[in-house]
Amino acid sequence: MKYTADLHVHTVLSPCGDLDMSPSMIMDQCLIKEINILGIADHNSTRNAEVCYELGRKNGVLVLMGAEVSSKEEVHCLCFMPDLDKLKIFQEYLEKNIRKKKNNPNFFGNQLVVDEKENILDEEELLLIQAIDQSLYQIQEKVEELGGIFIPSHIDAHRNSIGSQLGFIPEDLKMDAIEVVNIDKLDAVSAKYKIPHNAKIIASSDAHYINDIGKRSTQMDLKELSFSSVKNFFNN
Repeated sequence: MKYTADLHVHTVLSPCGDLDMSPSMIMDQCLIKEINILGIADHNSTRNAEVCYELGRKNGVLVLMGAEVSSKEEVHCLCFMPDLDKLKIFQEYLEKNIRKKKNNPNFFGNQLVVDEKENILDEEELLLIQAIDQSLYQIQEKVEELGGIFIPSHIDAHRNSIGSQLGFIPEDLKMDAIEVVNIDKLDAVSAKYKIPHNAKIIASSDAHYINDIGKRSTQMDLKELSFSSVKNFFNN
């Protein structure tokens, strides 16, 4: 069965975003735009992922729980965990390795942890948009260890991408998929960055604003709506 996926959506926890990006507002947009699979990918934190997952479960939307992690090289990568236990371990890993630089809410905005009714539970004081003290390879290895999904973000973006930071895709970097922004120019992007011929390519919104959800998406043909089916789709 075919499903529509947007695997790169931020919540009110991510800096430089829209205060409308609460889990409940995001879920409303998924239902309006018929998004079946949603990836919650706040910068360097998973703290709003569980509430999104529970809302998705109630509304028939599969929510992949994780974060968009910024490596030591300042390369962004999508990291999704298979269950809540692994999500907790990954959050501890992020907290251990993030640099202790405080957020400036007046410049970057507030970083809010909320519940499904939009009540504010906490505010993250550390600046989440910064790089963590782990290399791209170390992050990939941690995701693999936890049975997760690892996807380099927007590889053809002008900043915080493999393209902007490294200029190429390392041949030995293990990836479940690759996210491309200029999907309409895929041949040129593939040639420029030497994307492996058998790589799965996804398009997603990188939404920080509510109306951007679903502006780019990926069609997946899955046997069932589950994390394992998505992972198998990428690796078969």
